[in-house]
Amino acid sequence: MSVSEQSRGRLYGVGLGPGDPSLMTVRAVEIIAEADVIAYHSARHGRSIARSIAAKHIRADHVEEALVYPVTTETTDHPGGYRGALEEFYEEAAARLAVHLDAGRTVAVLAEGDPLFYGSYMHMHKRLADRFPTEVIPGVTSVSAAAARLGTPLVEGEEVLTILPGTLPQEELTARLAATDSAVVMKLGRTFPAVRGAFEASGRLAEARYVERATMAGERTGELADVDADSVPYFAVAVLPSRIGSAHTSPPVERSGTGEVVVVGTGPAGPLWLTPQTRGALAAADDLVGYTTYLARVPVRPGQVRHGSDNKVESERAEFALDLARRGRRVAVVSGGDPGVFAMATAVLEVASQDEYADVPVRVLPGVTAANAAAAKAGAPLGHDYATISLSDRLKPWEVVAQRLRAAASADLVLALYNPGSRSRTWQVGKAKAVLLEHRSPDTPVVLGRDVGGPEESVRTVRLGDLVPEEVDMRTILLVGSSQTQWVRRGDGSQIVWTPRRYPEA
Repeated sequence: MSVSEQSRGRLYGVGLGPGDPSLMTVRAVEIIAEADVIAYHSARHGRSIARSIAAKHIRADHVEEALVYPVTTETTDHPGGYRGALEEFYEEAAARLAVHLDAGRTVAVLAEGDPLFYGSYMHMHKRLADRFPTEVIPGVTSVSAAAARLGTPLVEGEEVLTILPGTLPQEELTARLAATDSAVVMKLGRTFPAVRGAFEASGRLAEARYVERATMAGERTGELADVDADSVPYFAVAVLPSRIGSAHTSPPVERSGTGEVVVVGTGPAGPLWLTPQTRGALAAADDLVGYTTYLARVPVRPGQVRHGSDNKVESERAEFALDLARRGRRVAVVSGGDPGVFAMATAVLEVASQDEYADVPVRVLPGVTAANAAAAKAGAPLGHDYATISLSDRLKPWEVVAQRLRAAASADLVLALYNPGSRSRTWQVGKAKAVLLEHRSPDTPVVLGRDVGGPEESVRTVRLGDLVPEEVDMRTILLVGSSQTQWVRRGDGSQIVWTPRRYPEA
């Protein structure tokens, strides 16, 4: 260590835990005892929760630096607004502490919870840690304290815990709460009405718990739904505990009353293509029903029951799901892509329209379609009017398929062709190509998207005249351009396909 380093003070960020002085770490107590200067943040009233936690360890000969916030809400006449006022305060506070550090004094900045977890200390750390020797003493967070006071696990196994500030927009909170397994929402107080609204909109309010001033005087816990908004302080959190609970030790139970069926789309591939709403529905379900290939895309959760079946029993699968819901089960029917595009939503709604299932709630949640996924990989071939047609003749005659191809092609629509072929259907692509060439130039670009988003993804573009039917299988979608669709090679060697939004006047 150089002479200059020896003569400079040392900065400590000292985590004090959630409020109970007995939850301070031994290291935190040691650092406070060794420090020359004790610094802490407070509001303009001058009372500091951090100082009150460490009070019995602060000596009369300690130099105290009270870092008093100029504002605590976003109401200010500072020319830079709320953010500007805080930035100016942090700069001034850091400068005050730097005077002590330059003089060789050891400075301990006290922080409730953990110094680097939504803590005020971090603003000092960012401004001083590159100039002075620094050590951060971790502390027990309010998240851990809240779970301990509730006496319930936060996460178990492969569950995901999400920490959210209550200051996020309500729609953003709703999406994140719907998508996660467990969550803790911090910074309540005046944000509570929006936070509660987000829990309700995400369907998670019944699970949510409330903890106020964990481990401190005035501690309060309870059900979030029962809390009066006017009584909520800033030092309170909302908790979504582990969903697993005792599910792995107890057999599935049937609830009184009617459950529900939610038809969800998993997108073209794995978890990256799921929407937050779909993630939430899959996590909340008691039973998952679907084609085994699509069920394999959904993470395994203890307590959930999976009912896999073959791809050709849509009606039976729908009836089975609705019967489960009539017995009080929450059922997610899992579909690939978007469930309303050549998929399970129609099958479920068809059966649900029968009188015996009239009282079973059914919801359909959208997913990313194969056409949208392939189009995005290629560029924007669906940028103008387009038609979606299935080439499968399993549920409709080929004559109908051909008639619709001719009508759409003659109208100069871009075409998204689903279900082009399989082991038992090998001739449809060739027939479709012949029909399209009656109305389209052989130079028309055709995007072949295979296994988009999956491990064998392949997206390439060929001329309609060069399309080889034998190279197209059931995992491929075809996007056939219109007369206006452009196929361009860019300077970096990549190729893009796009259809202009403006169509030329006649």
